[in-house]
Amino acid sequence: MEFGNATGGNKGIVLPWVTQTSAVTGAVPGTIVFDSRAAEQKVYFAKAATPNSTVVSQWVDLSAGALTPTTAFTPDTNLENNTAKVLVGGNPVTDTTPGVLVLGATDKAMVLPRVASISDIASPSAGMMVFLTGTTTNPINQLAVFNGREWTFWTKP
Repeated sequence: MEFGNATGGNKGIVLPWVTQTSAVTGAVPGTIVFDSRAAEQKVYFAKAATPNSTVVSQWVDLSAGALTPTTAFTPDTNLENNTAKVLVGGNPVTDTTPGVLVLGATDKAMVLPRVASISDIASPSAGMMVFLTGTTTNPINQLAVFNGREWTFWTKP
């Protein structure tokens, strides 16, 4: 995977579109999806009630406060391959974690695509996620998610 350079690029990662979070079978804590329903069109994060649990207790809205897009999205009509999976950094024989892209390394993390400004992304896609590096005059060190209409930002408290 290539997301641009480490100091800031103009690319993001587009999350999997789902028809609703409750339809995601086998989700584990840490799963992130884009709910494409017309009434939603939001990015959600699967959370566990207790540390180290493998059971999702709730879906946290990462698009909280964002306006719903004025135009509903139409997912493609291609048939889904529910067993499709790319495992990075794990053992394909023993790793049964469900997901389209599973980062299975126990000693590494994914570095999100880094951009200096959301304006660097000319045509963001619904469900896009980036890490906003910013400058001293713009917000810095924020997770940014795009719902198809506007960006929502998350900063460490």
